[in-house]
Amino acid sequence: MPEIVARTDRLILRTWSDGDSDRFYEAMNTPAVMRHLGGVQDRAAWDAAKERLDSYQRDHGHTFWIVEKIADGEILGFCGLKRVNAEEAGPITGDFEVGWRLRESAWGQGIAKEAAIAALDLAFGRFGAPHVVALTVSENRESWGLMQRLGMVRRKDLDFDDPRFGPELNPTIIYRIDAADWPPARAAALA
Repeated sequence: MPEIVARTDRLILRTWSDGDSDRFYEAMNTPAVMRHLGGVQDRAAWDAAKERLDSYQRDHGHTFWIVEKIADGEILGFCGLKRVNAEEAGPITGDFEVGWRLRESAWGQGIAKEAAIAALDLAFGRFGAPHVVALTVSENRESWGLMQRLGMVRRKDLDFDDPRFGPELNPTIIYRIDAADWPPARAAALA
């Protein structure tokens, strides 16, 4: 039975359950969704990614959780927390990272922001994070635009090249928010 970790007006963030992996893979593994994430994945790559998601939950008590619409139970994507583990991440290795991925039909409705606010509330509340980072690429304007709307600050000094990706997806750019800055940033994001 999945555990609900957060509830918002429209969404629940919950742990993964049996069958979620197949449903997620079918809905999210599209050229549009994956364009800034290295492209469409074969099943073996997705299964390895899912194992990493499971290990985050097991090892840290958090992961990128399923985002589900309360009204009809539709899986809209994932959002949540992990620890930065990219090989070249340097000083942010091990930091709390907020992240999200939504299906195309969920874009442009404020769902990512609503889910990310819930995830950041958990990071600073339940998990006591001193700060949280978010990673993206410069071409992903929607993602870094949301990071800015959440009150996160661009930290060029923390950018890094990720050897898993080519030049079109490098450098990885970093945004960060400190725990003390979250309450006013949260209020502004909800205004």
